[in-house]
Amino acid sequence: MTIPPGLRRSALRTRRDTGFLAAGVLPHLALVPVWSWGAATSVEGGHWPLALPVSVAVILLAVPVLTAVQRARHRALLGVFLPRPAPVPEHQWPGAAAVRWLRAPCTWRQVGYHLLLGPVLAVSELLVLTALPVGLAGATCSAWAWGLPVELREEWFGDTTQLPFWTLGGLLLLCALPWAAGVAARGESRAATALLGPSPVQQLRERVDELDHSRTGLIEAVDAERRRIERDLHDGTQQRLVSLAVNLGLAMATQPDLPPGAREALAGAHLEAKQAIEELNELVRGLHPAVLEDRGLDAALSGLAARAPLPVRLRVDLAERAAPAVESVAYFVVSEALTNVTKHARATRADVTVRRVGRVLRVNITDDGLGGADARAGTGLGGLAKRVGSLDGTLQVSSPVGGPTTVTAELPCER
Repeated sequence: MTIPPGLRRSALRTRRDTGFLAAGVLPHLALVPVWSWGAATSVEGGHWPLALPVSVAVILLAVPVLTAVQRARHRALLGVFLPRPAPVPEHQWPGAAAVRWLRAPCTWRQVGYHLLLGPVLAVSELLVLTALPVGLAGATCSAWAWGLPVELREEWFGDTTQLPFWTLGGLLLLCALPWAAGVAARGESRAATALLGPSPVQQLRERVDELDHSRTGLIEAVDAERRRIERDLHDGTQQRLVSLAVNLGLAMATQPDLPPGAREALAGAHLEAKQAIEELNELVRGLHPAVLEDRGLDAALSGLAARAPLPVRLRVDLAERAAPAVESVAYFVVSEALTNVTKHARATRADVTVRRVGRVLRVNITDDGLGGADARAGTGLGGLAKRVGSLDGTLQVSSPVGGPTTVTAELPCER
């Protein structure tokens, strides 16, 4: 005889849920003798100065153990992983862990779960578990009731015509058992998730911290990849182009008897090689200038200001270097801002100021151009705002029509 798949799944699910409920009765009733003894000793014997502290101490010591048991029970029998609260930092003094544990809201949610909700859940578990033998007894009573003595059968079931009703009731109870066990198991799982783990606010805070750390790691990885590409281009491709340009120049200088067509081709190739070297230099500086990593933001911005086609007054006031990611973003803010000034502002000069204000690195670029710059107009300011925002910084652009234009970026140096 083949059991239908749906019936087999239902039987397995019912066995899992009833096993889960059976395993929870003793842990849920574990604290009942403790507070019962404390209450009885305090009321009847009047020894509450002794009973109350002892009961509270035993309850507090038992809560972590019972919580671990409930986590293992949910994980092993239901496959539900109850999240753990945030761990205590290791650098604190020894008693700080206990004080922090007592002050944590999750601790008292766990105490409430084991002390108050546990007995209620145990009663519901016992009711569901009792339904199984009661249902089996009722469903089969028409068969085994005839083996009882007449007096006992009449005392239990009354008239024999009532046996079908007992059988029907038992069958209905057995049919309702999978649903009742599932509801009880799901209710316990939700209550345990809400009370034995961190609160939703704490989970959200931990998730935000996790995303913040992963974003920081991604930014650092991208910046490291930029530096690697810059080194590969500078030490590999750029050196090959320089060698090619030198060889072409030597060929023209050492071969005076070349035909005019060949000399003209060599001259063109030599010019193309030098232009490729210059373009590659610009590309390398756009990826990550080596001077920024070697000598810091002041030297990198000085080179940027020297290459600008208009006068740039630079002031850098930094007592110490910032993080590499912060220096990189600050450099590209200045680079993009000066590029926009050159292309769009029609300015005659620009001022660049970089200084540390508390925990913030403030970068300010001002020009005397036409103004009217808009981050939504595709001038590169929108990309700068996203890059600054990746470090939780802010970018402000003030550019009224007629000028001047001021771009201010504030980058947090400590996160």
